[in-house]
Amino acid sequence: MTISLPVQPGTPATPRDHALFDAAKELEASFLSEMLKASGLGKPSGSFGGGIGEEQFASFLVDQHARALVDRGGIGLAESLFNSLKEREND
Repeated sequence: MTISLPVQPGTPATPRDHALFDAAKELEASFLSEMLKASGLGKPSGSFGGGIGEEQFASFLVDQHARALVDRGGIGLAESLFNSLKEREND
């Protein structure tokens, strides 16, 4: 399952909608990345870890895991953010 732009049926998506949704997905990916880091993903695995190189690049791996989660549907945060931004824009 991939995440798609949540617009009203029969309503064409504008370039502004796409930009808002991309920003919402980036924010969700950042949030998930922080949550994955807090859960311990990317921490060295002990005596058989990759050393200093693994420590330096682990954050990139965590970020990519978060982006993959968002691309596969995420936790619904991007849709909520998009809908809130869209509603605020229409006020």
